[in-house]
Amino acid sequence: MGRPGLAVIAATVLALTASGCVTVHGEQALIPAASPAEAAQALQEFTAAYNKADKAYDPALDADRVTGPLGEINQAGLRSRQITTPGGNKNHTPLELTDAKFVVPRKAGWPRWFVADTDSNRDTDKGPNDTRWLLVFVRNSAAKPWEVAYLSILSPDEVPAFRTEEGYAVPVAAGGTGLAVAPGRLGERYVSYLKDGQQGPFAPGSHTTGWRTERTKAANRPGLATQYVDQAESRGDFAPLALATEDGGALVFFATRYFERQTAAPGYRPKVGAEVRALMTGEIKNTITKRWVSSQTALVKPAGTQTDGVEVLGRLQGVTAAEGS
Repeated sequence: MGRPGLAVIAATVLALTASGCVTVHGEQALIPAASPAEAAQALQEFTAAYNKADKAYDPALDADRVTGPLGEINQAGLRSRQITTPGGNKNHTPLELTDAKFVVPRKAGWPRWFVADTDSNRDTDKGPNDTRWLLVFVRNSAAKPWEVAYLSILSPDEVPAFRTEEGYAVPVAAGGTGLAVAPGRLGERYVSYLKDGQQGPFAPGSHTTGWRTERTKAANRPGLATQYVDQAESRGDFAPLALATEDGGALVFFATRYFERQTAAPGYRPKVGAEVRALMTGEIKNTITKRWVSSQTALVKPAGTQTDGVEVLGRLQGVTAAEGS
């Protein structure tokens, strides 16, 4: 691999039994998403499953440990490599995630979630290439395992200081006010920006102005026309998730999908790599349409910030299907 928001129910519903005792209903009680030991175990189990799947190029080996946008990207990548490299990953190096800092919010009911801020062995520590891996774990019921829905790879300086209350992180609801853009609207605003270029709240950067520039160059390449259609995604484990930061803003994880359609000039065919071809249906005559899943991590400033109120820090994307025509 390269480089959902949920409302907090603050009121606890109390029921008095006939004897006068007080019962707290677990589905309405505001409780930590996970204990430190549970979070550590979830991280360990994810890493073990990821390594088994990567070594064998077998998506079944970590299918119950990934979900949401990361799940689709991970599973599609493994399916592709299972076809292109049926003998497994001969160059497999086990992923190690250490120095884990668990950012755990409190919430009522399900689903529950937390963030593991870790150091991986995929970088060079204490240098310009030093990174932190932020994994967002989601659990939909007590009978379900913890699964990673989002992965963001940031520099240490990009990881913000999170606001806490009684020692726990503070989640921000999808429709939460007080931010330049509510977490639940961030995907829509991002898709709109990529389409029309009306910068609005987005700060310049490689995942905003730079990404549009790359797309413009691709669209104008001689002999090969490229079109993009973006869609916001917030269903199920694709729902945006946000944590309040000490400065009054929030760190938001959100997902989008997009279609990349490449049409070659008459007499030519678009070039397709083996890993994309392994996910392809149909036959390429002069067009191929790739389906991508993309997850973004954004630092959103407090409300009132009209310009550069959203800084997209990271983007993780992958082709999940393709169709030739």
